[in-house]
Amino acid sequence: MQAEIDRTDRQLLRALQDNARLTSGELAEMAHLSQSPCWRRVKRLEDAGVVRGYHAQLDRRAVGLGVMAFVMVGIDHQTEALSVAFEEAVCAIPEVVLFHGISGPADFLLVIVTTDLDAYSELLQRRLHRLPGVRQVQTYFSLQEFKGRIGGLPV
Repeated sequence: MQAEIDRTDRQLLRALQDNARLTSGELAEMAHLSQSPCWRRVKRLEDAGVVRGYHAQLDRRAVGLGVMAFVMVGIDHQTEALSVAFEEAVCAIPEVVLFHGISGPADFLLVIVTTDLDAYSELLQRRLHRLPGVRQVQTYFSLQEFKGRIGGLPV
């Protein structure tokens, strides 16, 4: 079910996406509200699941993760048991930062970050190729990032 979101809510959501550390007073000022109504709006958006959490956005290169790979995975067949085993195994790999079931020739898209190509090669050989039901793995490396803010929605 989609939450009812008005213009003021959208303004608050944009502000929180840009800087989740804003105080309720700063948010209220930006939205031209007093603090209590502003806090209630943000609380309603949190309770409705529109705001799912607050996180620090890290620079992957600054923490030594120089390689970003987009990995297309095809699996043999999707039985319930195989799908659950595959999903659990992928979710257990810390280098996988995004994981989506997709349409098209591949079944899944993984976004993976590693320190370097050697680390990716090790992950590919020891973990990805050994995932339950894997038929095919294709890797595309990011050469240049133009827009990379995960979680920034156009509200």
